Amino acid sequence: MTFLRAPLVWRILLIAATLFAVTMALLPHPPSVGDINDKYQHMTAFGTLTILYALAYPATPLLRIGERLSFLGALVEVFQSIPALHRDCDVMDWIADTFIIVVVLGIIAFARRRRGVAP
Repeated sequence: MTFLRAPLVWRILLIAATLFAVTMALLPHPPSVGDINDKYQHMTAFGTLTILYALAYPATPLLRIGERLSFLGALVEVFQSIPALHRDCDVMDWIADTFIIVVVLGIIAFARRRRGVAP
């Protein structure tokens, strides 16, 4: 079994990346990652999660992956509205999350079609 075909490895990486992304999103004072725009941080996190999800669950329909990850992005924004977290809920963050999810899933669907794999 090759590394790229080992769903267990991808599932572990997906869980770790999801826990990291959600933790960073909900920390009251997350560490600074330099001069990177907040939207780009969201897009990097959710783009990575989308790739890992598609690798970890290759038989899952891409629409379902998109739905679940977009819901996670919305849920993060709802939790960020909790006053005790000292974070701000911004619907544009959720839109950025969903945008990159759709773009990455589109690329995955295109690549799968070219390889003859059902999207």
